[in-house]
Amino acid sequence: MTPTITDAILALHPTNSFVLKGGNYSQIEWVNAPESPSTQKQVDDKLKELQAEWDAQEYARKRKAEYDALNQFEMQYDDEEDGTTTWKDAIAAIKTKYPKE
Repeated sequence: MTPTITDAILALHPTNSFVLKGGNYSQIEWVNAPESPSTQKQVDDKLKELQAEWDAQEYARKRKAEYDALNQFEMQYDDEEDGTTTWKDAIAAIKTKYPKE
């Protein structure tokens, strides 16, 4: 799931407890904050960083969805029995369809 402001705050302050009332930084209630809370700019910057990481892995999420749709163990077994490369060909096609960028 795409990163949220909560993800950014947790990444910056894994030991702090807070309640996010609404969806923006101005509505944070710090419950237990052993570390000094971040500024809104720090949270925004962390959120941008997390979003960039998420976006960079889009190819992997798309590949996984297609890999999961394959009956890979059966394909591998059939390839072994029949001397074919159906499984390798299917994996190669998915990697070609969704290349690493």
